[in-house]
Amino acid sequence: MSGRTKSSFHMDYFLLFICTGLLLLGFVILTSSSLHLGEKMVNDILYYPTRQLMHIVIGLCVAVVVAFIPLRLWEKVGPWLFIAGLALLVFVLIPGLGVKVKGSTRWMALGGLRIQVSEIIKFISVVYMAGYVTRHQEHVQQSTYGLVKPLLLFSIACFLLLLEPDFGSSVVILVIAMGVMYLSGARLWQFLILIAIVVVLGMLLVYFSPYRWARVTGFIDPWADAQNTGFQLTQALISFGRGEIFGVGLGSGIQKLFYLPEAHTDFLFSVVAEELGLVGVLATIVLFSLLLWHAFNLAVKAEQAGEEFAAFVAYGLGIWFGFQAFVNMGVNMGILPTKGLTLPLMSYGGGSMIIMCAAMALLFRVYSEIEDKRQNKGQR
Repeated sequence: MSGRTKSSFHMDYFLLFICTGLLLLGFVILTSSSLHLGEKMVNDILYYPTRQLMHIVIGLCVAVVVAFIPLRLWEKVGPWLFIAGLALLVFVLIPGLGVKVKGSTRWMALGGLRIQVSEIIKFISVVYMAGYVTRHQEHVQQSTYGLVKPLLLFSIACFLLLLEPDFGSSVVILVIAMGVMYLSGARLWQFLILIAIVVVLGMLLVYFSPYRWARVTGFIDPWADAQNTGFQLTQALISFGRGEIFGVGLGSGIQKLFYLPEAHTDFLFSVVAEELGLVGVLATIVLFSLLLWHAFNLAVKAEQAGEEFAAFVAYGLGIWFGFQAFVNMGVNMGILPTKGLTLPLMSYGGGSMIIMCAAMALLFRVYSEIEDKRQNKGQR
C-alpha cells in the first residue's frame, strides 16, 4: 500500500451505550419530576420535557459537528478559546447583558436559550489544559513555574466566576486543571502544596461568606433547622428513605411535589432514589463509573499510540464528568454540602445539555482518531 493513509470516523459503541443510557434515564426522570411544575408555572404539563427534548436534539446536532473536527484543530485554537472564555465571563457580568436568576448572574440569552457561561468554561478548560501540558509537559514535570503558570490564568477565571457567584464551577475547573497536570507527571510534593493552598483558600471563601457558611452548617446538622438551612438536604434524605430497594414507582414520588427544591435540576438524583429506589441509584452510579473508566481507558490507549493531546483531553473529560457527578450525587445523599452543580447529561438545562453533548463528542473523536491510527498502521 502507498504511504497515504485513509481517515474516517469510527464509532465508539460502548461510549454510545453509556451516553444513551444516561440521556434516556435522565429524560424519563426529568419528565416525572417536572410535570406538576410545568402545570403550575405555564399551565402546560409537558413544558419541561418538551424543552429538554429540544435541548437534547440541539446538543446531539452540535455533537455531530464537534465529533468531525480533528483534535489537532482543537489543540491549535485552545489558547484563543480560553481568552474567549474569559471575555464571556466578563460579558455576563455587565449589567443588562447577563441574565440574573435567583441572585446569580451566570447566564446569557442566545436564540431563546439561556447559556450558562461556566459550562462553556469547563469545556474550554479541558481543551486548553490538554494543549498546555502537551506543549509544556517537561516544564510541568520539572519546573514550579510550569505548574503555576496555567493556574494564574485559571485564578482569573475563578475570580470572575466567584463574582457571579458560582463557587461550584470554580472548584470544577480547578479540579480539571490540577488533575490534568498531575496526570501529565507533575511532581507530587508540588501538587500537594497546590492542593493545600486551594483548600485553604476555599475554606476562607466559605467562612467569610454568610450564605456559603449557612450551607455548611446546614449540611453538618440539617435536622437542627429542617425548615430553613437544612430544608434541601432533609427533603433529599427523605426521598432516599422512601425509595428503599425498588422505589415507590415511576411517577409516584411525592417529594418532587414542591417539597424537594429544584427536583428537575440539582436534586434529580433524589427523584431517582425515591421512584426507582436503590436499583435506580446503583444504575446511575454504574453508568457514570463506566463513563469515567472508559474515558481513562481511552486516555491510556491514546498515550500508548503517541497521541498525547488526545490522551489529556480524555483525562480532562473523565475528571470533569466524574467529579461533577460525584459532587451532585454526594450533595443529594448528604455526604457533601449543597452546591449548584447539575448531574451531567441528566439534569434539566439547555446550555449545560448542549455543552455536555459537545464534550462527549470530543471523547468520541478521541476514540475515532486512536482507532484510525491503529487501522492505518496495520495496513502499512
